[in-house]
Amino acid sequence: MPENAFGLLPPPRGASAEIDCLFYFRLIIFRIMVRAKSVHYVLQRRYGEARVPKLYLGVDGGGTNCRVRLADENLKTLAEATNGRSNLQLEDGDPAYRSIMDGTRQVFEKAGIDYAETANTYACFGMAGARLISARDEFEARDWPFARVKVYDDIDIARAGAHEGEDGAVIIVGTGSAGLALVGEERHQVGGWGFPVGDQMSGAILGRELARITVEAHDGFFDPTPLTQAVLERLGGDLDTLMDWSFKAEPADFGSLMPLFIEYYEKGDPIARKLMDLQLSYVDAYVSWFKRRGVEKMAVVGGFGRRLNPLFVERYGSFIVDPRSEPLHGAVLLAHQHFANA
Repeated sequence: MPENAFGLLPPPRGASAEIDCLFYFRLIIFRIMVRAKSVHYVLQRRYGEARVPKLYLGVDGGGTNCRVRLADENLKTLAEATNGRSNLQLEDGDPAYRSIMDGTRQVFEKAGIDYAETANTYACFGMAGARLISARDEFEARDWPFARVKVYDDIDIARAGAHEGEDGAVIIVGTGSAGLALVGEERHQVGGWGFPVGDQMSGAILGRELARITVEAHDGFFDPTPLTQAVLERLGGDLDTLMDWSFKAEPADFGSLMPLFIEYYEKGDPIARKLMDLQLSYVDAYVSWFKRRGVEKMAVVGGFGRRLNPLFVERYGSFIVDPRSEPLHGAVLLAHQHFANA
């Protein structure tokens, strides 16, 4: 009687052979397991342990929100999530930590990947408030579930995404602001010193100035405008309430006034026009700073900056280029750059 592929005779037939059949099929399963282990042993001897594909996680941590992207080793996006503010200078970085951890759980769930695979994930964070090396190092040293973590200032991931490795400058004009250029092998960084002493081009600084001018107008130093009236109503309807709001306000709260500012600028409001001149004077200073260092092109990122980009093109011409990709992609690129050979 011929044997089958497993070196066994055919199973017994008939009802009386039921027990023998059960034993027979268990024997087949055992033979399959033995062969599988043998194959694994041969492959392991020849090629070593099977390589587990890496995952990359990029974070764009801004003063208003935190975006997280999970990508495979070919940098294909698997999932994204958005959470709350993530400035490292706020509450010792605790909100940023929570936003990243929440976002990580969300992207793994969306991608249908077991959370345990974070142990095979290499992460790069670009964070607002990370201008100080000490802030980056302390945040990097936190308890993360990833294989490796690298923390950058948010301007680094913005530049990496905007020019994808080529020379050029980028400015962030969002809740905060900063600038960075690469010329040859030389890195030129400017600004990004935070809301109290820096962030000149930011929506937060312009929003604070708008709130201050609103107070002056309704104190009677000059006539209110539709913009100052709209701001007063937005912040409670009277100066007492506005003052109380200001004591609790954070940079993102001031930055939240920018859609109102843009609306009334487009309507020709004189206070909005005056503030836009101030905003452009700050950008002028950055453009001049970059050009003195040999920069030939500059991209603008950040929600407020992208809204103002047509004005920048009109003012600076071909010096302004569109970013090739967003800062979040820059974070993924830097994660791959640092950890591809890890």
